[in-house]
Amino acid sequence: MQAQQISLTKYLWFPINREGWPFVGLFALGALLLGQIWGPLGWAGALLTCWCAWFFRDPDRVTPTRDGLVISPADGVVQMVGMVAPPPELDMGDEPRMRVSVFMSVFSVHINRCPVDGTIVKCSYRPGKFLDASLDKASADNERMSVRMSRADGREIAFVQIAGLVARRIKCDLKDGQEVRAGQRFGLIRFGSRVDVYLPEGVAPLVSLGQSIIAGETVLADLDSTEAARQGEIR
Repeated sequence: MQAQQISLTKYLWFPINREGWPFVGLFALGALLLGQIWGPLGWAGALLTCWCAWFFRDPDRVTPTRDGLVISPADGVVQMVGMVAPPPELDMGDEPRMRVSVFMSVFSVHINRCPVDGTIVKCSYRPGKFLDASLDKASADNERMSVRMSRADGREIAFVQIAGLVARRIKCDLKDGQEVRAGQRFGLIRFGSRVDVYLPEGVAPLVSLGQSIIAGETVLADLDSTEAARQGEIR
């Protein structure tokens, strides 16, 4: 019974990220104005206000803290896994690295989190198009914020926030030289988008295509493991 109460509380109450409050306020104001015009419109506006608040939810996460683990920076679905060169603006060379792409729908938690402990080496914003984030070419053509970071052992990881078809704003609070921890919040993308993670050479992903994953909790890879890339199937 206690476990059920905790689970119910988790879904009925959730903190809202401060970036969302202006939007929640605008939606609420719109609902009031629509209600003055016609009652049912006001109720529809109220439902949209609730959705907006839910979209900007910012729940705590339990992050695995063992050294060497790469944690997912985004909620969503693993959409692509493969060898791709990192964004050129990060100056990490042209050699392909294992990339894991996580697609966030409008129903996902959109708060992004750092994948490992380390130091931010470079942050680079690049304007671009707003193609469907599920397309592979969105990595090269869409508006994005690319981040390069270094671990204490010298190995580097890159992650990229990519705007989508509906998304029109990328927020990243990271700065060059900043020390961060795995699972630490660093930004968000409005409304529906993608985050790519580029792993160090020789590191295989521990997630499969189509797998649903959780930011700050799901282990994408283990830098100290020799396990081969995992495969998955729908069951």
